[in-house]
Amino acid sequence: MAKFVELLQRSTGAGPTRTTREYLVLEYAPSKRGAPGDRLFVPTDQLDQVTRYVGGDAPALSKMGGSDWSKTKNQARKAVKEIAGELIRLYSARMASRGHAFGPDTPWQRELEEAFPYVETPDQLTTINEVKADMEREVPMDRLVSGDVGYGKTEIAVRAAFKAVQDGKQVAVLVPTTLLVQQHFETFSERFSGFPVRVRALSRFQTAKESRETAEGLTSGAVDVVIGTHRLLSKEVSFKDLGLVIVDEEQRFGVEHKEALKKMRTNVDVLAMSATPIPRTLEMSLTGIRETSTLATPPEERHPVLTYVGPYTDKQASAAIRRELMREGQVFFVHNRVSSIDRTAAHLKELVPEARVAVAHGQMTESRLEQIIVDFWEKRFDVLVCTTIIETGLDISNANTLIVDRADSYGLSQLHQLRGRVGRGRERAYAYFLYPSEKPLGEVALERLKAVAAHNELGAGMQLAMKDLEIRGAGNLLGGEQSGHIQGVGFDLYIRLVGEAVANFRGEAEEKAAEMKIELPVNAHLPHDYVPGERLRLEAYRKLAAAVTDEAIDAVVAELKDRYGEPPAAVQNLVSVARFRVAARALGLTDVALQGNFIKFAPAELPESKQMRLTRMYPGAAIKPALNAVLVPKPKTARIGGRDLVDAEILDWAKNVLDAVFTA
Repeated sequence: MAKFVELLQRSTGAGPTRTTREYLVLEYAPSKRGAPGDRLFVPTDQLDQVTRYVGGDAPALSKMGGSDWSKTKNQARKAVKEIAGELIRLYSARMASRGHAFGPDTPWQRELEEAFPYVETPDQLTTINEVKADMEREVPMDRLVSGDVGYGKTEIAVRAAFKAVQDGKQVAVLVPTTLLVQQHFETFSERFSGFPVRVRALSRFQTAKESRETAEGLTSGAVDVVIGTHRLLSKEVSFKDLGLVIVDEEQRFGVEHKEALKKMRTNVDVLAMSATPIPRTLEMSLTGIRETSTLATPPEERHPVLTYVGPYTDKQASAAIRRELMREGQVFFVHNRVSSIDRTAAHLKELVPEARVAVAHGQMTESRLEQIIVDFWEKRFDVLVCTTIIETGLDISNANTLIVDRADSYGLSQLHQLRGRVGRGRERAYAYFLYPSEKPLGEVALERLKAVAAHNELGAGMQLAMKDLEIRGAGNLLGGEQSGHIQGVGFDLYIRLVGEAVANFRGEAEEKAAEMKIELPVNAHLPHDYVPGERLRLEAYRKLAAAVTDEAIDAVVAELKDRYGEPPAAVQNLVSVARFRVAARALGLTDVALQGNFIKFAPAELPESKQMRLTRMYPGAAIKPALNAVLVPKPKTARIGGRDLVDAEILDWAKNVLDAVFTA
């Protein structure tokens, strides 16, 4: 674990043999107390050895060559092994069990889908087809659909549920909050209105009598679709013929709920939906164990939310509320202190006397809270002063202004989720993130607010909270106790470990590309005037270092030409070095370097015929069995009085050595 300091260009040699290369400077923990940190210069062609740390806020730096790092890594590796075993066990159990293979689409299914009032996004269509294909297979489905706030996950659930009901199966829709039960109940009832499908809700908002009737209906098979909170998992609910379980906002359920679900789902199809994007890398390593689909395109006619960040003033707040009232919309005012929420509401009433203000927070009784939200939904109030209770899943399309008081005290993903509550209709939505004007902002809070303001486009969930969400998303998929290890070794490495462990269990060990060192007098780097900006140069170096085939290198070159124009000589040399590296690696070499007046090729175990050829073609060449290497005299333009070969010439020469001596 080291800290990135800078990209540094270093030149060696003088005159015509002068060469420049760029290095990545990394700083490690100091080896002596009070001394400056140790620095390591990494040549840019070995950037594939370095990965960026995504994890906790400030990880401890390791000592160079110390044992603390390998200890952390081994602990993580051990934990990962257990998870991989668990995942594989679940997977094989699922593959072995026989579920119900649903029939192909019925005419009714088509009718339902054509009644959808919006245009489906391309992602929605692919996901729906994937879900249906999974349902039609005999192996039980276990698919996770992730998509940003308001990207039409519910419609996928509606269609899957309808398909299950067509085959006479029952569907259970599991949601985290009672407010969401209400909302999904409305959506499902509305979409199924023309069809003989019975939808029921089950949560603490239903009376005891209603709940009892619903439970009886499920046992007798009279109820087709039930939408409820984790009450669905309780003992008193039993199904006659359950065929599909849909879990919404999967990231909100605790471990014990997931355990109960696992018992339900040995041979039932499961469709889970989550707004927390599961990082790509993680998906890759789990392919086949759990299918995933991602919704990445926003629905049409959606506008990004206009975001304003600034100090709180009464004038600002009242102007924002009045502007929304003028177009007959509604306002969310988020104030996250229950103790002072009524005071805030009273203050808003004074500022905007014509607005009807209501208060909602989690410490109210259920029925009261439910009543207020329903009233707000039915437009009996204009301003809802509430805590972050509205953070997930509420869909009130008429509320298009969000004002967040004390925005400096929220986390990134919270701010993003809150912003997802507005702008769900066709109207342009506004979000105001305000902080107290009298108190200076902390640096971290400022960075956070800047990030939220910068990523206001649709689907920003991905970039915005990448750090935040990656750690969480991974924790969800793999179980909560993992986040400590993720912080210890960083996200990228952790995912690599998971991938390796899963592959080991399956018995497919992946071979790693060997580490490769090439130290030749070649002027190979990206000049500042060709690729401006440190970040872009780093990215280009990393892509070249990671390319292990000629095709991959061609792709990188094409991209460089496309973005920055025709590459100058130094860049062409850089590409030639990369190609040489591929060729040398294919022949099993790991080290080609300048040593005094010789150039060393290692490791080298040559048969006798090759040894004779070497001494004949390159007089003065020596074979060093102790070093397991071949030393070839440094090439010059002429035997006597010639200058040293540099750049492209020496690379061509080295390539010839490979062809003449090392190729079988």
